[in-house]
Amino acid sequence: MAAPDPQAWSHRSKALAEVLARVALGDRSAFAELYRTTSAHLLGVILRIQPQRAQAEEVLQEVYLNVWRAAQRYEAGQSQPYTWLASIARNRAIDSLRRAQARPQKAETPVPDDEQDPDVTDTHPDPGPGPADLWQQAVAARLLRQCLDTLSDEQQQSLAPAYYQGLTHSEVAEQMSAPLGSVKSWVRRGLQALKACLDRSGGEGAL
Repeated sequence: MAAPDPQAWSHRSKALAEVLARVALGDRSAFAELYRTTSAHLLGVILRIQPQRAQAEEVLQEVYLNVWRAAQRYEAGQSQPYTWLASIARNRAIDSLRRAQARPQKAETPVPDDEQDPDVTDTHPDPGPGPADLWQQAVAARLLRQCLDTLSDEQQQSLAPAYYQGLTHSEVAEQMSAPLGSVKSWVRRGLQALKACLDRSGGEGAL
């Protein structure tokens, strides 16, 4: 199949590709524009896979954090912007379903048909975080990403797998092909620098 020709794209796709290019350079105003213009579309993509609204909104925030980190890897010659974004949204939604299926399920006592109330969910609101809470979490995550960018390459490479993938020091050392003692030192100094950066930015709760 031939690669897509950006010159043949609609004005909307070309404009979105330009926004993604600015996001790749760390432009936060471009990131806000990207969220404003595409979030409704991507939420619809997610809801088709993950129909639970609260979970879908949480997945949406994960999608944009992923886009913020991965925008530099977007290549216009490989796919249109909406195709690339929708692919990330679908993958995150599928991951969300897998995580939910992996959680142990509590056994529920059957309720007789004549006692069931079709409106029971109206009296038992979802105790999980709402959209505002999720957005605050996303902002905290972006602040953490910005502080990570101030660290040395070694500190970033050792801290990022530990934070985003939950790897141990030994696993990080193996992944980086580096001595365990060096990795521990990079992690320790990186955490100290991160804490100082977050304290200055008022985002100490992100760590």
